[in-house]
Amino acid sequence: MNPSLPVAASLDAPDPVLERVLIEDTKNSSHGGERNFLAHQPILLDQVSKSFRGEVVSRSFSMKAANRNDENLENGMLERDIEKSVRSNKVVTVHNKALLSGVAYCISSCSMILVNKYVLSSYGFNAGISLMVYQNFVSVVVVSSLRVFGIITTEPLTWRLVRVWLPVNVIFVGMLITSMFSLKYINVAMVTVLKNVTNVITAVGEMYLFDKTHDNKVWTALFLMIISAVTGGITDLSFHAIGYTWQIINCFLTASYSLTLRRVMDTAKQVTKSGNLDEFSMVLLNNTLSLPLGILLILLFNEVDYLSRTPLLQLPTFWLVTTFSGLLGLAISFTSMWFLHQTSATTYSLVGSLNKIPLSVAGIFLFHVSTSLENSASILFGLLAGVFFARAKMQDKSQTRS
Repeated sequence: MNPSLPVAASLDAPDPVLERVLIEDTKNSSHGGERNFLAHQPILLDQVSKSFRGEVVSRSFSMKAANRNDENLENGMLERDIEKSVRSNKVVTVHNKALLSGVAYCISSCSMILVNKYVLSSYGFNAGISLMVYQNFVSVVVVSSLRVFGIITTEPLTWRLVRVWLPVNVIFVGMLITSMFSLKYINVAMVTVLKNVTNVITAVGEMYLFDKTHDNKVWTALFLMIISAVTGGITDLSFHAIGYTWQIINCFLTASYSLTLRRVMDTAKQVTKSGNLDEFSMVLLNNTLSLPLGILLILLFNEVDYLSRTPLLQLPTFWLVTTFSGLLGLAISFTSMWFLHQTSATTYSLVGSLNKIPLSVAGIFLFHVSTSLENSASILFGLLAGVFFARAKMQDKSQTRS
């Protein structure tokens, strides 16, 4: 509403004080004649002028006050509307970012395993170490490029930092290689179920190395994971002893990586210039140090001979898929940081557990895995046990903090 409209309306209306004076003067002039009117004319004009001036002054003050009140009222309403709009837009933006980061994390983590399975099984690529080295090389190139262009910052790789981090990196390389070997022989659904054994080993390691205790719900979930892994292996129609052996070794190496990382992280932070070691620095550090060790393992496992004979290296589509797998490995690190920043560790952990369900279903249908009702039930049981474990860990952490 325009604030000038009420004031303009009052100015156009007849003045009650001035109107009364004029009426009384008209009556006196009719009774006293012309001389009476002339005698009283100066007084009348003086009264009228005084009354008019006073009324104009009072009206000017009322106009200013009315304008101020209307402006204050409208400004207050406008500020409240703007505040509500900003708050609403902020909530929508935060929710959209959390949803977008969660979707990006789920897609990248699922796609990484499926693409690796496709390269190793569908293409029949028998050089898992070489695939790991190439993927890590792609990650080093991308992260280094982002650092050169000033998009991200990383800690410089000093000799002191390398010496501290080298034991962790050896386990890291072993973890990646055994994962490649097991994924070649085992279907994706069973890999996700068997990976739950890592949680059991980690929980036991935390108890002995860090004196950490877990409540009964956590141990119940871990027990259910063991049952699902055993029943899943027994009912697996495509059971492969070599693949299961590599996967068990991978579980021990993955748990060892997690436990060793906790011990080394504090020491590593002390030898950096900034006193901190973020995710980008760890990605660059791990992948850079893995390259010479990976090349050494390629020579030891004699993958050079296979690489010189395989026709896959002459296919552009093969290089496209393997490069994409390297980018996906890097995307997991970035999207996990983004998702964790937009939400909480609780949501991140729960989504990571739930994410295994569509991954297992996709692995069965995309690679035409032969399965039975008993094996499918074991897989579903193991996936639900993983979700139950994530919730139990959340409650365990909340009780420990309180």
